Amino acid sequence: MVRAPYQNSDLNSMRNSEDQRQLLAQAVLHVRSHRATSRRTLADVMRLSPTTAGQYVDHLMAEGLLHEQGLEKGPMGRPKRVLHTRGAAGWFAGIEFNAERIQAVRVDFSGTKTDGRIISLSESATPKAVITEISRLINALAQEAEGTLFGIGVGVPGIVDPVAGIARDYAFIKGWKEVPLARLLHARYGVPVTLDNNLRAIALAERWFGGAGELTDYVILGPRSGFGIAIVIGGRIVTGAEHAAGEIGRWPWAAGGELHDALSSPAVWRRLTGKTKRAGLPADLHGALAALVDQRDDTRAAIVTDYARVLGSLHLLLDTHSYFLHGPLTALGEAFCADITECIRSVVPSLRDKPPRLLRSQLGDDAGALGAASVAMEAWAP
Repeated sequence: MVRAPYQNSDLNSMRNSEDQRQLLAQAVLHVRSHRATSRRTLADVMRLSPTTAGQYVDHLMAEGLLHEQGLEKGPMGRPKRVLHTRGAAGWFAGIEFNAERIQAVRVDFSGTKTDGRIISLSESATPKAVITEISRLINALAQEAEGTLFGIGVGVPGIVDPVAGIARDYAFIKGWKEVPLARLLHARYGVPVTLDNNLRAIALAERWFGGAGELTDYVILGPRSGFGIAIVIGGRIVTGAEHAAGEIGRWPWAAGGELHDALSSPAVWRRLTGKTKRAGLPADLHGALAALVDQRDDTRAAIVTDYARVLGSLHLLLDTHSYFLHGPLTALGEAFCADITECIRSVVPSLRDKPPRLLRSQLGDDAGALGAASVAMEAWAP
């Protein structure tokens, strides 16, 4: 294999300061993710000369963003001092919401969660009220934070334009259309604000904090108020030409209506409990579903079959490594995922010998907020 040539880019002589910022940001990402644990390994992963990598490290240490400590003994050669990010250098706010609640987390510069908050939203919440509550949560996170607020990431339900920073449409909050959320929050806090669909944010949370750390191809299943998915192929999140990739909840459903009418978390709870489509929801939907974990009847079997058909169809299209179930339906336990996988063998005969791998995510309800903080971390540059 031919090694790529070194980049010889002295920090003081680089003509393009934006290139310099992005390369420094890449260096931090490599150290934060532990892909680079020393100056030597940083040079290797970034295809830099050892001298240039050393200049990057010296600069980032002078800025208080990295530090070296201890010695890492390799199989050959001299021991290397170990590189770390400085958690106390600053922090990122991660916000994620749906029609029922807003989650917020504070993540330090090393990517460690240091605080988390949650508030409920009323059924009559307006876009203005949602933005006010988001600001209140960020202010609460700031009270005991160490260092500077470096950025805000927001996982937004529905269709989002992350380039323009606009939340385009979400059917479950009245009036939530064309909301310039990034601009509004930037005006209040003066830091970069990064938006993305909340399920795409969760996909990053699985990469940084969950079970997808070593995967390049996986899908997030998000049956919550509605039903969307996030698709990762080749390590990249698929967004679509109009930033609407994954909105499978809008698929027409054979029994009438759309897919989310039958398979969202509220719809599944109503089906399992025999409630009407207009019946009110319990205050703790996750807990209410957990109480049904041992239910085994024709209704549950029908829900499992419906999920098997959807997941089987997705797998024939995407052929991905793993599917991670998120949201309140994780309360139905590992058996729910196992039964869906087994059912695929019969309802999608072509997948009988190798059905898709459906996993119940081990992340909690703050996965979206953690993912939003990850979006902000990955977008940050010094």
